[in-house]
Amino acid sequence: MDEHALLGLSPNADATYRQRALVYFEQLKESHDGWQVCAEALMKGLYSDDHVKFFCFQVLEHQIKFRHAELSAVQQQLIRETLMKWLQSQLTAPPEKAFIRNKAAQVFALAFITEYLTQWPKFFFDILTVIGLNPRGVDLYLRTLMAIDAEVVDRDILHSSELLSLSDGLQETRRNALIKDAMRERCIPSLVESWYQILHTFQQSHFELTCQCLEVVGAFVSWIDLSLIANDRFVNLLLSHMSVEVLREEACDCLFEIVNKGMDPVDKTKLVESLCLVLQNAGFFNVDQEEDVDFLAKFSKLVNGMGQALVVSWTKLAKTGDLKSSQETLQALESKVQLTLCLLAHEDDDISANIVGFCYDYLHVLKQLPGLTDQQKSNVEAIMVAVIKKLTYDDEYNFENEGEHEAMFVEYRKQLKLLLDRLAQVSPELLLDAVRRVFTTTMQNWRTAPFMEVEVAIRLLYMMGEALPASQGAHFTGDVAKTSALQDMMRTLVTCGVSEYQHTSVTLEFFETVVRYDKFFIVEPLHIPSVLMAFLDRRGVRNDSPKVRSRVAYLLSRYIKTLHKHMNSYIEDILNRIQDLLELSPPENGYLTLLTGDDQLFVFETAGVLIVNSECTADRKQALMRSLLMPLMERFKILLNKLLQEQDEERQAALADCLNHAVGFASRTSKAFSNKQTVKQCGCSEVYRDCLQTFMPALSCPVQKELLRSGVRTFLHRMIICLEEEVLPFIPAASERMLKDCEAKDLQEFIPLINQITAKFKGQVSPFLQQVFMPLVQAIFQVLARPAEENDQTAALEKQMLRRSYFVFIQTISGSSMHEIMTNQGPENIEQVLFTIIQGAVDFPDPIAQKTCFTILSKLVELWGGKDGLVGFPDFIYKHIVPACFVAPLKPTFDLSDAQTILTLSECALTLKMIHLKRGPEFIQYLQQEYLPSLQVSPDITQELCQVLQQPDLKVFKNYIKVFFQRAKM
Repeated sequence: MDEHALLGLSPNADATYRQRALVYFEQLKESHDGWQVCAEALMKGLYSDDHVKFFCFQVLEHQIKFRHAELSAVQQQLIRETLMKWLQSQLTAPPEKAFIRNKAAQVFALAFITEYLTQWPKFFFDILTVIGLNPRGVDLYLRTLMAIDAEVVDRDILHSSELLSLSDGLQETRRNALIKDAMRERCIPSLVESWYQILHTFQQSHFELTCQCLEVVGAFVSWIDLSLIANDRFVNLLLSHMSVEVLREEACDCLFEIVNKGMDPVDKTKLVESLCLVLQNAGFFNVDQEEDVDFLAKFSKLVNGMGQALVVSWTKLAKTGDLKSSQETLQALESKVQLTLCLLAHEDDDISANIVGFCYDYLHVLKQLPGLTDQQKSNVEAIMVAVIKKLTYDDEYNFENEGEHEAMFVEYRKQLKLLLDRLAQVSPELLLDAVRRVFTTTMQNWRTAPFMEVEVAIRLLYMMGEALPASQGAHFTGDVAKTSALQDMMRTLVTCGVSEYQHTSVTLEFFETVVRYDKFFIVEPLHIPSVLMAFLDRRGVRNDSPKVRSRVAYLLSRYIKTLHKHMNSYIEDILNRIQDLLELSPPENGYLTLLTGDDQLFVFETAGVLIVNSECTADRKQALMRSLLMPLMERFKILLNKLLQEQDEERQAALADCLNHAVGFASRTSKAFSNKQTVKQCGCSEVYRDCLQTFMPALSCPVQKELLRSGVRTFLHRMIICLEEEVLPFIPAASERMLKDCEAKDLQEFIPLINQITAKFKGQVSPFLQQVFMPLVQAIFQVLARPAEENDQTAALEKQMLRRSYFVFIQTISGSSMHEIMTNQGPENIEQVLFTIIQGAVDFPDPIAQKTCFTILSKLVELWGGKDGLVGFPDFIYKHIVPACFVAPLKPTFDLSDAQTILTLSECALTLKMIHLKRGPEFIQYLQQEYLPSLQVSPDITQELCQVLQQPDLKVFKNYIKVFFQRAKM
């Protein structure tokens, strides 16, 4: 071997040596006999360096994986001998590092997968003969078994079948099935016996090997004959490991896999019950006395598995009508509930989380029973108590800097919420009573109670909103028992003073609950003023916590939207109180604001909703809206001038961000209007026109173009809805500015604006569209023609999206009775546009764009393809549209198994039908005599296609055309 190149394998080697090693590795992999050098090095132990050994195994791995079929029988035998001699050498040599043993196991596994069914049926016999019960040999044997499991069985590992084509993937799946069948037939009993001997021999001397072996048993048990493992001899051995501290976690996992194995429901119940009896007699059910939380987490997972297995058995037995067996299984289920409750209520959340699945399934079983016994009702209550206890935050939760621990608790809370929802389905009355008791007691003592108790009490009230569903949030009408309980709790919440509690979690929960039950205030509007004060003072939008301020800004907007009819008396007061929150915050150094720009969007929306829905006169509404928007416009002009003079890029970005927010705020106030009528009624048209006038100059700003144009474009979209035709005078100038020096993304986002205008105003904007059509098309062509880096995925995606937008634009023009805009562009321009549509239909492998192109072609044939159509267009149909309908589906990239592509093919079929409708027998004659013969389509198939094309049923033709192209592509 090249000793100099091998120096590059060391982690400390410099870049030159590393590069040389890489080149040498590739040479050895690709050469016909390079692997034999590595095989000899491994067999004879020529190198002591770990990285060289690893390197040799990598070369061998490549040979087996990719070039095995090219090897002669002698060479294949050499690989087997190399592996076995290396294994033999390991029995007496010092143990290799773990990473080498793992790599060796992978190579053994690859050799097994490649040769077991053919040249090496005695693979396991050979290995077991060599290793006996030598600890080092056993270690490699167990690692090899886990590597085989990873390749052949484990569904959680991404196998090559998921990366290969469908046929290759199916081939691999079949191969794996054959391997498992052969193993069941030839060697599984011998393997199981070897596992028993390993577990028995090493359980007191080599804990690591015993754990490894337990992991192997757990991995293989899912697909081997369970009676080989689930017998007294083996199970008693596993249960004995449950009493050994260093083995019991792995033993738990192994028992879990045994319980998880699919089997007959009656047998499964017997297996679970026998396991439980032994575990109970051994004292494992006394979880209160166990201090090892890691073991208890595993034990909880095992109990969960046993419980869920019993639920599955009960469900199957209940379906088949086997009353006796299903009753026995139900009793077995019930007998696990006390243990389950201990685990669910355990102070360690991991232990509790592991049993939630069984609790959920148990409640589902109870829901299906005709009635509950007293014991079952007691169980339901006990689960409720445990859930309420476990929903509570612990002292260590960091609200200001939430990390992994906090994220895990939030996730765990979601699981508990599902449990609560299920409890509500089983017994809504019990749940409501339990929540009411906890809530009432806590609210009476909130001043002295710890924050976590106060938070969870309010949280439970909040959760009732989903646990006890009501149509469109109508929790305060209908069922009197439910509505009076919720109404009482809400009344207590808003009158007991708990909104004063000094903790962010309680504050947030208070406001979330107030907004969840905002319909309560329609029933009892007298509480609105006090809740509004909470929203607007230091408890809400002026809270010390930025997190609370941000969330409350959003919640306030929702609260006011729902209750706007009840706000008349408070409008001016609210607007005064939020005045300082409506200021456009300049990006000056050190200027700290209460709310971020994104939070302020909600405050502006709130102000807009208040003004528009007030009972003031139109003049008063106009005055209020102007006083809301005028400061924005004034600040906008000043900041835009500053931006034009600013040289520093960072400051430019900050100013542009502020300007963009100003436009966004104005847009947000208009959300209160549903259409032009409401804007006129409020007398607000003029102030929005003034806003447009103020924002338009930003489109010409030479810096930060993307951000500024995006903001103004969004505002224009809103104004088309709010001002309708009053916006039209602004569109030509806005379009001209937006088309200047634009990028792909600018154009892509500009086109929907033009489409919106076209669809809404049609003939009214015809002169403008005549004028802008070709400049827009030319701008798109220019951007698409710009060269881009070959590997620049972002640029490629932007171009693809622009191309799609362009085709949608042409579709909008052709489909809005506006096609004369295209006909008036002159023959050369029309031809240029038509060719881009043909190109989009055929040349770009993008089924979404292709579908749009065929839709356009179909529409144009309908408009121009008849006797009185566009001059020269019939010629274009035959020369270009008909070929496109056949060439596109025949392309290798046109995937007929893809749903989106099938939609494209349907549009293609529609286009052919439309040509036939417009051109009649002439088209059929062209297909029969000229076009299809040029594609070497047989006369029989040609005749068949033309007959189906002439039938009136479009669906028949769509189905036929799919089969036609499937046959053509075979």
